[in-house]
Amino acid sequence: MAKHILITGASSGFGMLAALELGKKGHRVLASMRSLEKSDDLIRLATKGGFAEQIKVLNLDVTSSDSIAGIQGFLKEIEKIDVLINNAGYAHGGFGEEVTIQEYREQFETNFFGAIAVTQAVLPFMRSAKSGTIINLSSISGLAGFPGVSPYVSSKHALEGFSESLRLELQPFGIDVVLVEPGSYSTNIWTAGKKVSAGLMEGASPYSSYMRKIEKQLERGSKHHGHPQEVADLIVKLCEKERVKKLRYPIGKGVRLTILLKRILPWTLWEKMVFRILFR
Repeated sequence: MAKHILITGASSGFGMLAALELGKKGHRVLASMRSLEKSDDLIRLATKGGFAEQIKVLNLDVTSSDSIAGIQGFLKEIEKIDVLINNAGYAHGGFGEEVTIQEYREQFETNFFGAIAVTQAVLPFMRSAKSGTIINLSSISGLAGFPGVSPYVSSKHALEGFSESLRLELQPFGIDVVLVEPGSYSTNIWTAGKKVSAGLMEGASPYSSYMRKIEKQLERGSKHHGHPQEVADLIVKLCEKERVKKLRYPIGKGVRLTILLKRILPWTLWEKMVFRILFR
């Protein structure tokens, strides 16, 4: 049965691919994004596939209360929302000593508080229907910390904790909360979607050489990145379930092993393993 599905950050990456796949399957997709100027690829591909009428592009800045109020007003008109996919986000790179408090706040405003704000906007509709699914796009970084990306890692750890509590709160109302935890995929979050602290950009930071080692390792691993369509397909599968029994859905090459090792290894061994990979 066709569902009404709201996706944030649908202009590219997982969000756009999921919107296209859901529209192709006949669902009513509300594809939201901060800048409508970035909707060209989504509209072009949906039109080419012959299902453009299934996708409605909406302007939504998850950090703006006015923007979210506008979306809530639209939802009141359609009186239904079956699935929310909190996908909007970006990655801020830098080291804890140098990343400003303001930069940390901006990272959390989008990746964490933005997800909460949109969730609060849709929950009255889901409670009224006594059904619904909330899919929060987390990351392997929500389960394991890595150097040079502490703003991003921290925001995803926070999203994991929020989702755990929210699932327990909403289960009695027939609403499921799900975490999708991708590993490394070929999306633009580490290119066009990445922000880096000024000192690192200028090479004036004492951490610059450390960051170069991290970036070199990321570059070496990029050829093994999965195709983002895998994550989009998982999202679609979760959207079409009547009830989602599990909270966490890790996905990607080596992700399950990384999570397992993080859980069972003493910290000293985990630390040695991370540095061995970075400095080999």
